[in-house]
Amino acid sequence: MQVYTSAPDGTGKFPAVIVLQEAFGVNGHIRGIADRIAKEGYVTIAPELFHRTAPIGFESGYTDFEVLKPHFQGITVEGLTADLKACYDWTQQQANVNNAKVGSIGFCLGGRVSFLANMVLPLSAAVSYYGGGSGALADRANELHGAQLFFWGGLDKHIPQEQIDTVIAALKKADKPYANVVISYADHAFNCDERPSYNKKAATEAWAMSLAFLKNNLG
Repeated sequence: MQVYTSAPDGTGKFPAVIVLQEAFGVNGHIRGIADRIAKEGYVTIAPELFHRTAPIGFESGYTDFEVLKPHFQGITVEGLTADLKACYDWTQQQANVNNAKVGSIGFCLGGRVSFLANMVLPLSAAVSYYGGGSGALADRANELHGAQLFFWGGLDKHIPQEQIDTVIAALKKADKPYANVVISYADHAFNCDERPSYNKKAATEAWAMSLAFLKNNLG
């Protein structure tokens, strides 16, 4: 599995963040997010989640749904769990990582995978942006390790409100720490400045909260 990594300047031990892709691969946007988080003082790793079916370095355009469809359909919870554990193991082997402080952040597909990561890894925090399909994991909410932050777009037609309600109800029932943010004026993928749905105001606000959430939980 190929990964993209980035690290802060300087020496010492830093918290680590696993950065989880949208459906379009570990493209320039995702690599840029990994770099931005690294500049905030975190070692980052972004795995190519389609590595079992796609060539190394796979990327697709934002409208090439038929191209990415077989790869999207080829992922499984079991496979993703193995990928996440491999990333976590990598963080534990790095001399510049504080082994006790690892988190995750993901977008779209990666938002759901970040939610899963918090279940299968001993994370201190996880951030999920508009994670479609997260409702399918709701019955595992009692497995969450760290605090969980969700962002959703109020204009998002891809993720029904019922799914969000299912996820939040499960966290409440499991008595797990979470923050749930619905930005009423934002659509799906509001954080991606390479897509028409980009909303600078929403992205800026969500990013600031994401950094504060990571800082509070990872240091």
